[in-house]
Amino acid sequence: MTVIFEKEYLYDLYSSMTTKDKKHRHQPQIVRKYIKIIDLMISLQNVSELKKFTGLHYEKLLGDKSGLSSVRVNNQYRIEFKEIIQNNETFAEVCNIVELSNHYQ
Repeated sequence: MTVIFEKEYLYDLYSSMTTKDKKHRHQPQIVRKYIKIIDLMISLQNVSELKKFTGLHYEKLLGDKSGLSSVRVNNQYRIEFKEIIQNNETFAEVCNIVELSNHYQ
C-alpha cells in the first residue's frame, strides 16, 4: 500500500529519525518501531493485511476519531491513519503518532 504523511514532522521522523519540531520528538526506540511499522505498511497490499499482525492491535476508531484507524507502536503509543481506497489501490494517510491516555492502560 502507499503511505502518505499528513504532516511534515511525521515524514521527518520516518526519513531521518528526528524532527525540527521539539513538541513531536520521541525516544529513539519509539521512532525505530514507528519506522518499522511504516515499512511494514508499505510492504502490504492493503490495510486488511494488518489484521495478520495481532501485536499491532489494528482497529478502526470510533467516536470523535471515527474515520480513522490505528495500530500500536507499543503499549503507550499508536499510529493513527486514514484508509483511502482509490481505483482498487489502497492508500494509508498517516495522521498522527499519539501517546495513549491512561484510559488505555
